[in-house]
Amino acid sequence: MPPPHYDFLIKLLLIGDSGVGKSCLLLRFCDDAWTPSFITTIGIDFKIRTIELDGKRIKLQIWDTAGQERFRTITTAYYRGAMGILLVYDVTDERSFNNIRTWHANIEQHASEGVNKILIGNKSDWTDKRAVTEEQGRELANELGIKFMETSAKINEGVEEAFFTLARDIKTRLIDTQEAAGSAAGGAASEPIKVNQPATTTSGGCC
Repeated sequence: MPPPHYDFLIKLLLIGDSGVGKSCLLLRFCDDAWTPSFITTIGIDFKIRTIELDGKRIKLQIWDTAGQERFRTITTAYYRGAMGILLVYDVTDERSFNNIRTWHANIEQHASEGVNKILIGNKSDWTDKRAVTEEQGRELANELGIKFMETSAKINEGVEEAFFTLARDIKTRLIDTQEAAGSAAGGAASEPIKVNQPATTTSGGCC
């Protein structure tokens, strides 16, 4: 079999309340596109983008979850295989910000130990409707012990940086794990690191 065209396959998960812009962030990052119409994700969808990072080729498989309460039982199964999670809130919606603690608790309950996380305050371009300050976001991130960034999918501000920051943290963790395993086995593994993929999806597609 020919070798895969990537060094790492990393699964990322977008979580947060409905309407905070998770699908818009995914669309901007993978397709460099934005739509003003509201997209409701039904269950699970995903896209793929391969990036170059510090001399390594990394295939990102990014899963977009439905934020509505009735879909949460579907999404909990997807926490387990995630290597990185973006917790997203809307800076114009204080309720979505307050619910981040609940989403973080879900991660602690369902996700694998050591999963990398980043807090994202989306719609940062809506300055006239802002309800959550950048300082509030930073304080919550510090409380949870994770990194923080504000983004705007609409004007493409901070989106690339957010995904790249999380991917770099995961890559660093994986290389440390790989090197430790390689040392224990007497040599570095030649196969790229992969993640477990869910067997079925309620809806699927990739770019």
